Amino acid sequence: MRILLVEDDDRFAGVLTGVLRRLGHDVTHAATVASALAAPEVDLVLLDLGLPDGDGFALCRRFRERGAVGIVVLTARDGEPDRAAALRAGADDYLVKPVDVATLRARLDAVARRPSRPPVVGAVRVDPHTREAFVDGVPVGLTGTEFQLLALLLAEPGAVVTRERLLAEVWPTGRRVRFRTLDTHVAALRAKLGDRVALDTVRGVGYRLG
Repeated sequence: MRILLVEDDDRFAGVLTGVLRRLGHDVTHAATVASALAAPEVDLVLLDLGLPDGDGFALCRRFRERGAVGIVVLTARDGEPDRAAALRAGADDYLVKPVDVATLRARLDAVARRPSRPPVVGAVRVDPHTREAFVDGVPVGLTGTEFQLLALLLAEPGAVVTRERLLAEVWPTGRRVRFRTLDTHVAALRAKLGDRVALDTVRGVGYRLG
């Protein structure tokens, strides 16, 4: 597995890089936010939160916006608020230093085995299991209908999803719902997502996200 280790403690990074390579991984080390963002594409990011040139939570969100990369936070911060903030920012797991090799290996393997990550388009992502939506890692309060609409649009980023299809998939069979009702729900969804998310109307056809 290709792993990006983002860690500003060079001594610790050297030891951990050796451990990961002995486990069979291809490791790239970055000590700063800037070098992490410039690193080649990887399968998993092992991320420390305390970095000299930026916020680890913001970096986590940046990596999550890129899509299906695994993210495991490895940090000395053991507070519950930090753990919750990291998970909201898109981390798949959270480990507190020091961690033994067996636990680290098991956690990395577990993240790698996950069949898919939450759908992501730009700044927006959804968790289909908890039915939550996030913009830049911040939860967005959506109704059940709004979440269903967003999930359908996220499944086909950049493609136009017709109004007929949205009506058929979101509302129960046999219930008569007018296009105006759909348009009202989409307008409410667009307002909640804000300017960071491009939810476009294709006149007379449907809607497109991204």
